[in-house]
Amino acid sequence: MSTIERKTIYFQEAGAQNTDALLKLVKEYIEKESIRDIVVASTTGETGAKACKIFNGCNVVVVTHCHGFRQPGETELLEEYKKEILANRAKIFTGIHALSSVERAIRKDFSTIQPLELIANVLRLMGEGTKVCVEITLMAADAGLIPVDKDIVAIAGTGRGADTALRIHPANAARFFELKIREVIAKPLKF
Repeated sequence: MSTIERKTIYFQEAGAQNTDALLKLVKEYIEKESIRDIVVASTTGETGAKACKIFNGCNVVVVTHCHGFRQPGETELLEEYKKEILANRAKIFTGIHALSSVERAIRKDFSTIQPLELIANVLRLMGEGTKVCVEITLMAADAGLIPVDKDIVAIAGTGRGADTALRIHPANAARFFELKIREVIAKPLKF
């Protein structure tokens, strides 16, 4: 039997206060592991702007909420952060959420849950950030912004900021069960 011992960092609490520490941990991790593809969830763009500076030279994909997520026809991505992200040669993906899309409307209007939201809720057993890491990886893969033949690091959080980082072998949404969470780099202990 062969084993590998790896280190996982647990933050005491979930939330944006972990963002800077998490980004530093991921920087050290990707340098050690030679990973060049990073997917980052960012609502306003603040976390994405921080990440693209820290991971300069990598393929950084910032995944935002879709237009109309909070208010019909509006984006939550702030123009100042959008400019900063693009100036640092990172990519921005804004589109339908892989684990909710139209199913969210069905739940809201008919009070019933569908398979995608069931999957999302199961992933939340490890925290909101875990669910979001998987979701943004699917979205970036479907957009052709990351490779599906090598591991990436996905970064997300609980609400705002970042508190979760996973090493993931990506897959397209149509091949969802080929996606593999290879390693938990960091996550909150309480969520």
